[in-house]
Amino acid sequence: MAGHEFPEPADGRPLADATALPEPALAARHACDPAFRHGVVVGFDGSVSSERALSYAVGMARRTGSALIIVHVANRLPATVWAGCEPPVFVDVPDHRTELLGLELACADHLAEISWVLVERGGDICHELEEVGREYEADAIVVGGTHGLVGRIFGSVAGRLARRAQRPVVVIP
Repeated sequence: MAGHEFPEPADGRPLADATALPEPALAARHACDPAFRHGVVVGFDGSVSSERALSYAVGMARRTGSALIIVHVANRLPATVWAGCEPPVFVDVPDHRTELLGLELACADHLAEISWVLVERGGDICHELEEVGREYEADAIVVGGTHGLVGRIFGSVAGRLARRAQRPVVVIP
């Protein structure tokens, strides 16, 4: 049977060997601070439901003796809204709320007793929360519940995250 042969590399290693990554590439995949490994991830945007989720996550981190990873996902809007272009391109909208949330959190008394870090991401909230959970090897993800018409129409973040996450998801009403 005729076919196409791929030449072997000069060093004899397969081309797509995942273990052949150089050391810096392996270190970059696990670049998070080891003190925050196996912590509790919580989504926070300053809303009432996210404040309740944060309070629960603080208690959970305190009880388990772990750290808290607070995640704020910045807005991303389709470029078609802005420029009228055809392809669905997403544009990161500058979100100064992360700085304000960081200042608010730094002054919060209930966070003084535990180690915490604020992580800013851009994109889909569910994907980013799960990605941060994977990076930090989190024990759980805590989110606030959605009440309202938008959550019923498009599906809530908590519901979508609970269906797709690879770790326990705690939804606080």
